[in-house]
Amino acid sequence: ESHLTDNDKGKMAASLDKVKDAIALMPQEPFQTGKKLNSGMQTIDKDALYVNQREIEAHQANLQHLCRICGGSFKNDPYKRSHPVHGPVDDETQALLRKKERRATSWPDLLSKVFKIDVRGDMDIIHPTHFCHNCWSVIQRKFSNAPCEVYFPMKGTVEWHPHSMSCDVCGTSSCGIKRKKQALNPQVSKKLRAIAEHARKIMYARSQKQVNSKSIMKKITNCKKIHLSTKMLTVDYPADFVKSISCQICEHILADPVETTCKHLFCRLCILKCLKVTGSYCPVCRYPCFPTDLVNPVRSFLNILSTLAVRCPVKDCYEEVSLGKYNHHL
Repeated sequence: ESHLTDNDKGKMAASLDKVKDAIALMPQEPFQTGKKLNSGMQTIDKDALYVNQREIEAHQANLQHLCRICGGSFKNDPYKRSHPVHGPVDDETQALLRKKERRATSWPDLLSKVFKIDVRGDMDIIHPTHFCHNCWSVIQRKFSNAPCEVYFPMKGTVEWHPHSMSCDVCGTSSCGIKRKKQALNPQVSKKLRAIAEHARKIMYARSQKQVNSKSIMKKITNCKKIHLSTKMLTVDYPADFVKSISCQICEHILADPVETTCKHLFCRLCILKCLKVTGSYCPVCRYPCFPTDLVNPVRSFLNILSTLAVRCPVKDCYEEVSLGKYNHHL
């Protein structure tokens, strides 16, 4: 029994030695290949991340050359003028707003009023940080009530999206992004142009007659050096109000105003000169008028006139004074 037991132990030891030898002789390539694959995948991920980061940086660099509002390129402007979207309002626009009795310290408020867009939540990786001088001039015309038409469709602002494979910003950064055009009915637009052209001809014929008569009156009065122009007003009042406080002959601010029997207002000096040269009738409505018919306007109107603020026209004097104290200041 002891002999059989020793023999079984010898066989077990021999089998264990064979298993160890077999494990030692097995190839190690699968483990090494797995390590190589893992390291290769890590390098590919790093390269992809680096390429993606470079594309985003290039996308941001392209955004710096585009307008936030219209999508136009700053390269098209020969003077390369641009304005920061989140920056302070420039001095020229501030002066224009003061004439309108309005206040604005930053551009987002003005951009939301004019273009109906909110730029407060903009992100640098998606939205440009500047807008072009053309859009700046649209804001100027908006607040200055310029007679020219402002050709900027309210639905034409550009929609900005994150960078992608088919990115419009990276493909068209040199010429800018085009806005969607609004289709017009050709028949309606042709009819409107014909009506506008006809009205323009009629208005031009009427204005020519008025201009000729007014130019003659201004030559008679010749009061440019002694009367204040309406451009000296510090506030941009409505046109009808400015017309009501200006002389109907010289178109300056009323100086020593008088009222005719037909309720028209003139400077005393201007109307006396015109009555002497052209005859005893009102220069506006041709109603009979004599120097003895001239009376002072109502006191409340004179009080309003004296409280109007004007800029001093003297060179290097930028003081603003009321019209009632202007002679004393001068």
